[in-house]
Amino acid sequence: MEKITNTAIRNIAIIAHVDHGKTTLVDAMFKQSGLFREGQTVDDRMMDSMDLERERGITIAAKNCAINWNGTKINIIDTPGHADFGGEVERALSMADGAILLVDASEGPLPQTRFVLDKALKKGLKIIVVINKIDRDDARPAEVLDEIYSLLIDLDATDEQIEFPHLYAVGRKGIVMEKPDIPGKDLHLLMDMIVDEIPAPVSDKDAPFQMLVSDLSYSDYMGRLAIGKIINGSVSSRKDLVCIQESSRQLPLKVSKIQVYSGMGVKDAVEAVAGDIIVLSGIEDVHIGDTICTSEHPKALPRIRVDEPTVFMKFTNNTSPLAGRDGKLVQASKIQARLIKESLMNVSIRVEEADDKESFIVKGRGEFQMAILIETMRREGFELCVGRPQVIFRYENDRKLEPIEDLLIDCEGEYSGIVTEKLLKRKGSLTRMEHRENGRVRLEFSVPSRALIGYRDEFLTDTRGTGIMNSSFAGYEAFRGHFPSRFTGSLVSDRQGKAVPFALFNLEARGALFIQPGDDVYEGVIIGEHSRGNDLNVNPCKTKNLTNMRASGKDDAVILTPVPPMTLEKAIQFIGDDEMVEVTPKIIRLRKTILSAHGRKVVVRQGAAA
Repeated sequence: MEKITNTAIRNIAIIAHVDHGKTTLVDAMFKQSGLFREGQTVDDRMMDSMDLERERGITIAAKNCAINWNGTKINIIDTPGHADFGGEVERALSMADGAILLVDASEGPLPQTRFVLDKALKKGLKIIVVINKIDRDDARPAEVLDEIYSLLIDLDATDEQIEFPHLYAVGRKGIVMEKPDIPGKDLHLLMDMIVDEIPAPVSDKDAPFQMLVSDLSYSDYMGRLAIGKIINGSVSSRKDLVCIQESSRQLPLKVSKIQVYSGMGVKDAVEAVAGDIIVLSGIEDVHIGDTICTSEHPKALPRIRVDEPTVFMKFTNNTSPLAGRDGKLVQASKIQARLIKESLMNVSIRVEEADDKESFIVKGRGEFQMAILIETMRREGFELCVGRPQVIFRYENDRKLEPIEDLLIDCEGEYSGIVTEKLLKRKGSLTRMEHRENGRVRLEFSVPSRALIGYRDEFLTDTRGTGIMNSSFAGYEAFRGHFPSRFTGSLVSDRQGKAVPFALFNLEARGALFIQPGDDVYEGVIIGEHSRGNDLNVNPCKTKNLTNMRASGKDDAVILTPVPPMTLEKAIQFIGDDEMVEVTPKIIRLRKTILSAHGRKVVVRQGAAA
């Protein structure tokens, strides 16, 4: 069948590790394209539209936008740089014909750069490399360029992909240059290179309309929206189409409106042609990976396939004595409906009902992805309890397999010993060690995914907050054996009430506290970390005995050690297998799964007897 090329369009994804300047570069491209009038005040990091993205400085959800450059429309797909959001990456790359690989001029390509780049290369995308932040004092652009060549060779890139064009940039200033020592003025070189190097979308000349649904959205006015790239043909509004689902079931539909991307938003269009990325409204029962095509020639496109989940967490409704005080959405049915909605919008999340019918197993890519989901739900008014993240094991030929991560550590040389010791205890193996001129050491490990659950805070403590840790999923290997995940126990409240300064002052000798005076407690809530390996039931509500006797030192003021606020990530990483995190819109508490001290003893005795 004869092919036609839509030279008026380029579809490009931007790939980068977290904090390598991707969103800042997109801002500069907006300004360079003339999207804003001169002197207009615009926000920084415009593509980070979610509150959580702005707070954390990362991209969580893949998003689309479009600019015009010398008569060519460039659809830009902003992809997350964190491996936990790999599902977002895979569906975003299904709309792209090429990619910009953005790499920090000092840090070089990191594990999650490798993860996203591998996906792009396997899809055969044309790559443009931009080495960013060359104005850093520790920039080493020549070495980083060599590292990128080595990375592409490791990823089995084709000869054509290895011969990539490259530029150097200072993204925050909006300039690119051909060589690091030649001053740049603007982004003209990059914009021209996108038009010249990235292939225009190609389609079959006489093929009927076909579109792959790569994203979903929702409008209060238009209902569910299907977003994707037109693979073949063209479409106009009010046209009768069909949606082919995973089971090959065909659902008739009528498109009520067509929109195309323009700048940060969308605009209405009467017709859209092959190669463009569009938003269709008027489609209710649609899922990511479905094909929308004509009713006369229904033919499904290959579905979007994502890597299997590697971790799971148990979600359940809040069963504590303080349930219902803060949240509006507390019922298990509403939690289930919200989780199912998330699985429809995020292809890398799976939701299953647990055996007890009252809780739900949520499977995903990593604990950070889970933490973002939980934080989003609590901001929406949900109250729930979640268990400790657990890895998903596989069994093949009577062998137990577990997920393995490639871990990259960058720390001061003096801390490399303690970091290596801790990771070797967690069944990790050191694969590479490199000493840098600035006194820092780069360590590469192969570690089980379960070894990293709860390790990040310990790592930051061991490196005095100066270490950088990044990991990416490497695959499944034989089970490496058991190791202790935590060497300390918990301080557990034995009654309900409010925490009292006198009691907390006397408990400080037992370990690090998580609560402050006046905080609500109940039997089974965890108020701190015990300095020994066992759990200890304590009374945080104990008051001072009042007598009419006076003695020296008896009336000294109680001065407590300041307690940092409990964060969701810290709570998830701390809890043990028999503990949960109680999450409400206002507070995060740690608690035992079985609140009663007697009930916990019964379970321990039953386990010993078994």
